[in-house]
Amino acid sequence: MKSGHMKNITNGLWLFSCFMFFLPAWLHAQGKWELRRNENGIKVYSRTPLTGNLKEIRVVCEFNTTKTKLIAALKDIDHYNDWVYSTKENNMLKVLNPDQFIYHSVSNLPWPLKDRDLIVELSVLPAEKHEQFQIQVKSLPDYLPRDKKYVRVPYSFALWNVTVKNESILKIDYTFSVDPGGSIPVWLVNGTLPVGPYNSFHKLKTLLESPL
Repeated sequence: MKSGHMKNITNGLWLFSCFMFFLPAWLHAQGKWELRRNENGIKVYSRTPLTGNLKEIRVVCEFNTTKTKLIAALKDIDHYNDWVYSTKENNMLKVLNPDQFIYHSVSNLPWPLKDRDLIVELSVLPAEKHEQFQIQVKSLPDYLPRDKKYVRVPYSFALWNVTVKNESILKIDYTFSVDPGGSIPVWLVNGTLPVGPYNSFHKLKTLLESPL
């Protein structure tokens, strides 16, 4: 394969890993988290799961923002392009209640990779304690018929564990895993996977901490 094509694939997977920002960890996987990136107060870890070859990702950071602003940003899918990289389009499919909805997202990948589409259900889970809450984002691959233009992402799961340290500081512990589907080499996905979450969290942090 020519070097230019390989560069395009690598760049595309970097963007795809950003797009997969919302997607997390196998709940029963075990293993040691390895620090892959530590910049601007954002730590990105990865580990190999007990099942499968694609690495899980964990992000730990603090935002100087409020619970209300964070949840509002995650509900505002029309502005995901402001901080979730490689998102081509996002469409609301169904609002189940004020804290739960289903949406469709498309990621634009460069040739020869085929664009991916993803259907997910985002839920803000009821808080057992005032100072803690969770946000769950799971894939619903069979919610809509498959479109031949895209490769449907068959599995994704993300979990935000958020602690409210005070009225204006949130500690976030985020995990995700994903099977992007299709024929993307595992080594390319694993090599680029930590990059996307870091950039997405960095942009989200900047967005939420802006005084405007």
